[in-house]
Amino acid sequence: MQNTKVDVLVIGAGPAGTVAASIVKKAGFSVQIVEKMKFPRFVIGESLLPRCMEALEEAGFLEAIGAKNFQQKFGAKFVKNGVICDYSFADQFTEGWSWTWQVPRADFDKTLADTVEKMGVPIHYETTVTGIRFNDTDSVTTVQDIEGNPSEIEARFIIDGSGYGRVIPRLFNMERPSNLVPRKAMFAHTVDANRSMADEPNRITIVVHKPGVWIWIIPFSTGVTSLGFVGNPEFFNDLRGSDEEKFRNLIESQPYLAERFGNVQLVFQPRILESWSATTDKFYGNGFVLTGNVTEFLDPIFSSGVTLATVSSQKAAHLVIRTLNGEKIDWEKEYMEPVMQGVNTFRSYVMNWYDGTLDKIFFAKKPDLEIKNMICSVLAGYVWDMNNPYVSDHANSLKRLARLVDVEEKLNERKVENHS
Repeated sequence: MQNTKVDVLVIGAGPAGTVAASIVKKAGFSVQIVEKMKFPRFVIGESLLPRCMEALEEAGFLEAIGAKNFQQKFGAKFVKNGVICDYSFADQFTEGWSWTWQVPRADFDKTLADTVEKMGVPIHYETTVTGIRFNDTDSVTTVQDIEGNPSEIEARFIIDGSGYGRVIPRLFNMERPSNLVPRKAMFAHTVDANRSMADEPNRITIVVHKPGVWIWIIPFSTGVTSLGFVGNPEFFNDLRGSDEEKFRNLIESQPYLAERFGNVQLVFQPRILESWSATTDKFYGNGFVLTGNVTEFLDPIFSSGVTLATVSSQKAAHLVIRTLNGEKIDWEKEYMEPVMQGVNTFRSYVMNWYDGTLDKIFFAKKPDLEIKNMICSVLAGYVWDMNNPYVSDHANSLKRLARLVDVEEKLNERKVENHS
């Protein structure tokens, strides 16, 4: 790779990087992407949310994604001891997209990257950022290709969409620990031969295994299903045998899974991901902005990763365009605060999932349908709708609702006892 000069350097060719690159390119600026990995490559985050469709649409990706015939997703289903709580995105409180896709991320990310290349944005794969020097908002980034050859990229602005690579936070010591408890996931892709339409391939299914431990079931249109177990590390440490033996024993321990996935063929050996939550002090600086998982990655429970990645990149791209056009931007107000609004809303739901609050709400015997639709909007990714009290007051609203559910169910139990 030769020394180059561009308006915007994008680090990372995942959904965050490609959405940002496309929007900036459409505005008439020169863009290039550097990506450490070779595509296609595996990553989790396979169940999208409807809110990300708005960003994918603006980036010009929907036609290419649609041509891949990925599994359409219309909702999310939660299951506990045979009791079902089903959310249909068509019922959500917030006006917006009512469906999205479930995707093998290797294929999905490659589709976005190929599409942005066709738009005229070069992608340099297997290229590692080794250093960045800033001179006000201008920068010189040193990169190294797979053969160890160095080169430099001059840019007027950098968008860091490097995901778990967290390039700028690591280079400039901006990483900070998340306030979420460390957790661990064991997962694999399975040949889902026993899948039936009753298993509803058009939604993600979340099964409560035991307190603090849950299972994801994400069917793809190929007949393959992603199956994963998430819990505290101690839960997995108590398991015995090889990773495959642990995985199959976990399947056999859950009756529904045992029937559907017993002796299932695995596409790849079970993989483990742990201690994924991390954050940074600031999501922007002089000459750069952080997007997607580089800002903060929470937890897989509500599939927030790709939505936060694409929406933050969509917002960042417009602000970068305005910056390049000479406009003065209040990055704190126009970027940091909105992104944190989304992150913190999802964070509240993640924390309320693990402490049992959402358990009471999801599996209430007589849920309030209007409130259920408001919560559905959050599950659809509409975490910026401040007209939704379960967004605007995310820190308190779920706890209040759970207490109300508790009181109502105890009153009903007393009524039943008095009648008997």
